Amino acid sequence: MRQSLQLTLAAGLVMALVTPALAAPACLDAQRKIDEANALRYQFRQEARIGHHDRACDTLDEIGDRYADARDAFEDCGAGVVAIDLRSESRALRAAKRANRCD
Repeated sequence: MRQSLQLTLAAGLVMALVTPALAAPACLDAQRKIDEANALRYQFRQEARIGHHDRACDTLDEIGDRYADARDAFEDCGAGVVAIDLRSESRALRAAKRANRCD
């Protein structure tokens, strides 16, 4: 009885360690998209500060595309919680578009 319990716990530990390692390559593309969106957010702030309204609006559109791609990739790799958080980022992006009259 005790040995089977230890075996079950060991198998559970191995699965807990292996599962994130297997999911990590699938989520790397999603993380790359998030990093691109963050770089584009910096670019947007610079363009808005300079006064390039059209380029700033185009950059906001690109950010939205990156968030959508990342959300889909996170859902595909099983990180649905991150995908839900990206939906809130998308709402903030829509608010930024309204504030900058990019509708």
